[in-house]
Amino acid sequence: MINWLNQVISVSLFNLRTIPERMGSSLTAAVGIAGVVAVLVGVLSIAEGFREAMTVSGPDDVAIVLRSGADSEMTSGLSREEVRLILDAPGVARTDEGPLASAELFVMVNLPTRSTGTDANVPFRGVGQSAFGVRGDIDIVEGRNFEPGRNEVIVGVGAAGTYAGMDVGNTVRFGQTDWKVVGIFSGGSGSAESEVWTDSAVLQPAFNRSDSFQSVYAKLASPSSFTEFKDALTTNPQLKVKTLPHGEYLFEQSSLLTQFIQSIGYFIAALMALGALFGALNTMYNAVSSRTREIATLRALGFGSGPIVLSILFESLVLAVVGGAVGAAAAYFAFDGFKAATINWQTFSQIAFSFAVTPRLLQTAIVWAAVIGLLGGFFPAIRAARLPIAEGLRES
Repeated sequence: MINWLNQVISVSLFNLRTIPERMGSSLTAAVGIAGVVAVLVGVLSIAEGFREAMTVSGPDDVAIVLRSGADSEMTSGLSREEVRLILDAPGVARTDEGPLASAELFVMVNLPTRSTGTDANVPFRGVGQSAFGVRGDIDIVEGRNFEPGRNEVIVGVGAAGTYAGMDVGNTVRFGQTDWKVVGIFSGGSGSAESEVWTDSAVLQPAFNRSDSFQSVYAKLASPSSFTEFKDALTTNPQLKVKTLPHGEYLFEQSSLLTQFIQSIGYFIAALMALGALFGALNTMYNAVSSRTREIATLRALGFGSGPIVLSILFESLVLAVVGGAVGAAAAYFAFDGFKAATINWQTFSQIAFSFAVTPRLLQTAIVWAAVIGLLGGFFPAIRAARLPIAEGLRES
């Protein structure tokens, strides 16, 4: 066994030392694999970034209540009486000022993007005074919060950076009303950072919403209180609502687009991987052909077929991993943190997000590179192992 391992190590080191003699073909294979990895990481980083933008962190102690049958806030509707019953339900956290819950409106407004000037659908949310306490991660980073009862708005950092006119002190026109931008807020890098917020009591008459709401965000007494809260609402004959944890709701809202992007990413990468595979095959076949006499000599000296096969596979794997690492590094520096915006297909609203090249994504890319390398080296390795010794020694 020790002798067999020594043979594998000796032949593998010999193969690696001869790579500079085949630098052109070796670079072609490595660059092809680097391209596959860079494209794969680049496309999938879009899906990862969008998923992160639609994800909440921390304990799952916030619930959202929608009308039964609604698949988003856009298609939901709740009366003030229904909101009152929801706020009085057991399981809701309470302070001296009352239940920690926010009845909210959700409308779409058009804003031009800073980069192209084209209009985009931007979520304009009317919130209650408890909205900051409910979500817990909303912080004013510039200016101040809006004052209740006034036509003032605060803008998420993502929306402020993406859309024109969203600077503190500016006045914008939504519908038939002028609104003054008084602050910019952060929201834990979540979807709230792509929204514009104001007082729901001001938004209702401005958009002819009378006395209705679309959702209620409720801070629970504890994560374990969700079942009690949900059961109290679903068993109340006066209500026809559905209740979801906030994180689960956001996951549902992002699932369609992220799955589509991932499918496209893997499809494109698979097509490019096919080309890189042929490049790796060509490189390793050339490597075997150029060392026919050396391989035959090793066989004549007593080296087995197994070490020959493994050594060639190892060489192909090294080239692939090096190429994959270069492609992954290039994709990381090119894409990680890149700011972009896209439409959330469930709500048709524009969501600002940053590309996210995560460690898991880099690991997936390296695995792809390794698989391409192993497949590219397999058949050349088998050919080398089956090469007749006498025929190989006669090669010039």
